[in-house]
Amino acid sequence: MSTFASQPLPAWKRAVLKVGSSLLAADGGGLSPRFALGLAQFVLTSRQAGREVVIVSSGAVAAGRALLANGKDAAATIAAKQALAALGQAQLIALWQRFFEAPVAQVLLTHDDLRNRRRYLNARSALLELLRLGAVPVVNENDTVAVDELKLGDNDNLAAAVASLVDADVLLIATDIGGLYSAHPQHHPDAVPLTYIRTITPDVLAMAGAAGALGTGGMRTKVEAADKAAMAGIATALFCGRDAATVAALAQGVLHGSLFAAQGNRLSSRKQWLRHAPVSGTLTVDAGAQAALLRGASLLPGGVRRVAGDFRRGDVVLVCNEAGDALAHGLAQYNAQDSARITGQHSRDIERVLGFRYDEAMIHRDDLVLLQQDATA
Repeated sequence: MSTFASQPLPAWKRAVLKVGSSLLAADGGGLSPRFALGLAQFVLTSRQAGREVVIVSSGAVAAGRALLANGKDAAATIAAKQALAALGQAQLIALWQRFFEAPVAQVLLTHDDLRNRRRYLNARSALLELLRLGAVPVVNENDTVAVDELKLGDNDNLAAAVASLVDADVLLIATDIGGLYSAHPQHHPDAVPLTYIRTITPDVLAMAGAAGALGTGGMRTKVEAADKAAMAGIATALFCGRDAATVAALAQGVLHGSLFAAQGNRLSSRKQWLRHAPVSGTLTVDAGAQAALLRGASLLPGGVRRVAGDFRRGDVVLVCNEAGDALAHGLAQYNAQDSARITGQHSRDIERVLGFRYDEAMIHRDDLVLLQQDATA
């Protein structure tokens, strides 16, 4: 068992589990199920309890290298790593699929996907739909095109972004060490484990040291990821994925590792951003839609009367009533032209009118904040 004292894991319904290369790489090259099996069992147990887990997994480059006779001698250029990642993606997904009867879905993302509002919304919709369908989403960096990620080894920070993307309650980072210590435990025998970190300060970052060796991240990127998650109102648990007892305890709500506290409420953090974001257009709604919004419903096209502005899918728009009173801010599921075409239509007719359908709502309730509510709600 880990030397880290036990503490309760924050209550959660949806989690992002990040699994690094050091837990998946086989001694002779390629991928090994040795440690992945216990982590997969945790995911399975969680799913059986009605919880949802998105896996963010490294390991494609290592898997690709093992497929080639001269893989160990492959050049360390960015292009070579891109090629190895392309070769290894199928092997990585196959590794995870062997543990689950439910289908495993591969989702390749880059940081650009999460900075662009339209692609952000597309990725969010896809991941949430996969969870709704009962699939096990496995996210990895799209290393074939994401050059910066290959150079920086940023799957830890990508995991934090995914946690925010899917409104996770907690980010779980499985690594090859018990958690964060006051100094590098191999170099400083007097280093002590840090069980609970309320705030990530420059001193805490300094304790994390520099990047690691096998993965391209190391402890520092894990602490950076925890900091990003905390700012989104998400707690982060860092633990040893090689310790079977530690992994098994997670399913019982017990953490042996480092817990980084969330800064504020998760829903509040997202809604604060929506509340103050600049808008690109306006949707005017009737009294029935206004009443539905105030009850916490999504905005359906049948209740929309007018569309103004030149916004794109994923842009923030203002929702107002026919008297011009501002009601809400939300992320548009359809651009201005398509929104105008489906205004007043029943949701079932969206595909008939447009030839496709992203969602039955013009703004989903998870992407909407009421402006009349207190700013701290």
